[in-house]
Amino acid sequence: MQATPILQFGTSRFLQAHADLFVSQAMAQGQNVGPITVVQSSGDAARHSRLAGLVGSYPVRIEGRADGVSLQEALQVNSVTRTLSTATDWPEVCRVFAQEAEIVLSNTGDSGYAPQEGDGGAGFEQHMSYPAKLTLLLRHRFAHGAASIQIMPMELIADNGAVLKRRVLDLAGQDDPALRAYLCEQVIWVNSLVDRIVSQPLEPAGAVAEPYALWAIEDQPNLAVPCAHPAVQVVPSLARIEALKLFVLNLGHSVFADRWLGRQKQGQGQEQGQADVYVRQLMEDPVEVGALKAVLQDEVRPAFVAAGLEAEIDPYIATTLERFANPYLDQKIADIAQNHPQKVDRRIAALLEWAARHGDVSDKPVLSSIVERHKDQAP
Repeated sequence: MQATPILQFGTSRFLQAHADLFVSQAMAQGQNVGPITVVQSSGDAARHSRLAGLVGSYPVRIEGRADGVSLQEALQVNSVTRTLSTATDWPEVCRVFAQEAEIVLSNTGDSGYAPQEGDGGAGFEQHMSYPAKLTLLLRHRFAHGAASIQIMPMELIADNGAVLKRRVLDLAGQDDPALRAYLCEQVIWVNSLVDRIVSQPLEPAGAVAEPYALWAIEDQPNLAVPCAHPAVQVVPSLARIEALKLFVLNLGHSVFADRWLGRQKQGQGQEQGQADVYVRQLMEDPVEVGALKAVLQDEVRPAFVAAGLEAEIDPYIATTLERFANPYLDQKIADIAQNHPQKVDRRIAALLEWAARHGDVSDKPVLSSIVERHKDQAP
């Protein structure tokens, strides 16, 4: 089988309609990139058909509005040539990591970094967290030649590359100093931020996504860009893009989700098929969209004004509301509400801290109330 210089941990529909699609399009243009080995890190046997469906070709439908024009486009993704599972194929995962991989991508979900009981073990256990599995793989690569490698997490965590590096160094705290030197000097840890609303999966593999897409990568020495693509941007700093993405778009999703969870807890709206409520439907509800706009205008906007981003916050809020209202995307609130406490911590609690750090002392009663209700639930 052809060597795969990109090794990806995660099988989500987001990755299918984002990085995997971009690499596929770059390959079709003749760029010397890819292909990809995809690794399922959760070990979920129920998703075996998805793994098989990724290999060869799968569809991605792009639906929405771009520059005021409606767009509906069907694409085929051909960048994945091998799929593995850590639960059943760990020796092969180790081999590919040590012998083929040049760039490692990951999107393991909001709970993928959560510490697990087996993280400190010297041997592999399936229930380890992703950082613990990565530590084992880096030890294996070091023992088999110590070739340099680039680690590019795509989880929605601020400074995700730096955070992952710290976790791995902590887990390798008792290792040989030579290994720790390798982790610091030969492993390139990249901060990146991704953005695309991917509303629903296709079976057995594939997804429906909006036209908008962004993969912002923070520049550093020796950076290798996975592919050249209009959605891929190398920037000096992610701080501005990250704040807008996390504290407007992602926070807005979580505000909608929190209100939905509250109604579900009270038993309201069951006759309307509560589990099938979509973001676009909430954008048609004057009460719901009014509540969201009030939070963004009265509680989020002052933080951006204090941070010197007043010129950027208003157009970004307008773009976000337009993306939420996309009539083609069936983006379920129930999906957004998954891992809600972790999302509240990373999106809303983090906004409150960021606002205070920039001197914003205005009241934020709605956001503060959400954080207070969930403060003891996030790992």
